Amino acid sequence: MQIDQSLYNSRVRANRIGLTLSMLAMVLGLAVLLWILTVLFGNGLAAFDLGMLIHDTPAPGSEGGGLRNAIVGSALMVGLTVLLATPIGILAGIYLAEFGDTNRVAEVTRFVTDIMLSAPSIVLGLFVYAIAVATVGHFSGFAGSLALSLIAVPVIMRTTENMLRLVPGSLREAAFALGAPRWKVSLMVTLRAAKAGVITGVLLALARISGETAPLLFTALNNQFFSTDMSQPMANLPVVIFQFAMSPYENWIGLAWGGALLITLVVLIINIIARAAFRDKVRT
Repeated sequence: MQIDQSLYNSRVRANRIGLTLSMLAMVLGLAVLLWILTVLFGNGLAAFDLGMLIHDTPAPGSEGGGLRNAIVGSALMVGLTVLLATPIGILAGIYLAEFGDTNRVAEVTRFVTDIMLSAPSIVLGLFVYAIAVATVGHFSGFAGSLALSLIAVPVIMRTTENMLRLVPGSLREAAFALGAPRWKVSLMVTLRAAKAGVITGVLLALARISGETAPLLFTALNNQFFSTDMSQPMANLPVVIFQFAMSPYENWIGLAWGGALLITLVVLIINIIARAAFRDKVRT
């Protein structure tokens, strides 16, 4: 079989150009990422100490202080969000992947999910403000968790659906052949086979909501004092970082860098721990 040399050469050139552009894009992305991390660590380590973790936010113009109230507030709201969004997102993803192939309700759900994934977070925050803050008459940590849940649920739902669709149909057929009902096949077979991807979806949602500021400005607002009452305005790291970074006080700006570094490290540690624990479970 004779090969057209000119066609072969053009394909080789196209392949080399594609690989070169891909490598340049990768190098550019890594360079920007390393630049961001270098600046973040360089400025954040200066304010990252024990006092930042055990003291509350300082008054304007004062020295010292920390981010304890904001850290606790963020932990409470993000924790409640994960508890709410994880089962809802996973169960909805199972329904879309296993029961919603020819269902009109599933089609509408996918359409709404795509809209929520692309919707600006400030729009979701304004929506929660209208239904959960304006009607009650005050800001609260519960409203903040509700706004964050509207961001997390679509991410978990769509990731779960996509991961379940990658599970081979032979696994389902084998379970059906043994007489297992469809709901048990979905929960005990396909979900277990796709648990790595489902965990990734939860981690992606957690990473996204950890740094969201706009929804919390409309819902949780802020609190300069330490509080665990989620029915009242609550301090949180994203809003504190936003306010401190825009302030003229050097102490506040330093704490903003420290808070940004703390969020980055927490998300990184959670990802490492979850993946390490999951890998050990698979090996056993």
